[in-house]
Amino acid sequence: MKRLFDFFTALVLLFVLFPVFVLTALLVYLKLGSPVIFRQIRPGFKGRPFMMYKFRSLTNDTDENGRLLPDEKRFTRFSSLLRSSSLDELPELINVLKGDMSLVGPRPLLMQYLERYDREQVRRHDMKPGVTGWAQVNGRNAVSWEEKFKMDVWYIDHHSFYLDVKILLMTLVQVSRQAGIRQKGHVTATEFMGNKKDE
Repeated sequence: MKRLFDFFTALVLLFVLFPVFVLTALLVYLKLGSPVIFRQIRPGFKGRPFMMYKFRSLTNDTDENGRLLPDEKRFTRFSSLLRSSSLDELPELINVLKGDMSLVGPRPLLMQYLERYDREQVRRHDMKPGVTGWAQVNGRNAVSWEEKFKMDVWYIDHHSFYLDVKILLMTLVQVSRQAGIRQKGHVTATEFMGNKKDE
């Protein structure tokens, strides 16, 4: 039932939001350049890697040696608009159609985090990652990694169709409020270094 709901809802959203999708792609190209779509390998169900799609939200600016500048220096006013409105997440609906992601579930993070989780935290990969999730509507990047992972595991243990609908509705409110988008002094959040090093 969850897969059917994900597939048909993502299909309807892509159809309804197609003009927004095209306009956002055009603006990304004009404001930030190409490629328009940011692609990155992320861990999915049981940690299996998949290619995740997002609209790019950083410039290609480099230093004198040709190396990309830190994220904070490639983050523009347009980048802030993309992330605060969550428009950069729209291409993830394609991942939902493909079956790599669900509409609701723990957010897909970085591959290197897999070896940094403890036994409880790694359970967040017992379900497909989501476009939104319980942690996203309860603080997002304004809460610590440990709190987010506890909420991810809580969702794994309590997920239901009713809870998914509730989270999707809460997500609309969260996006409209533009709350918890980034930690102070960071584009999004600090890197998770494991329980012993995480601040």
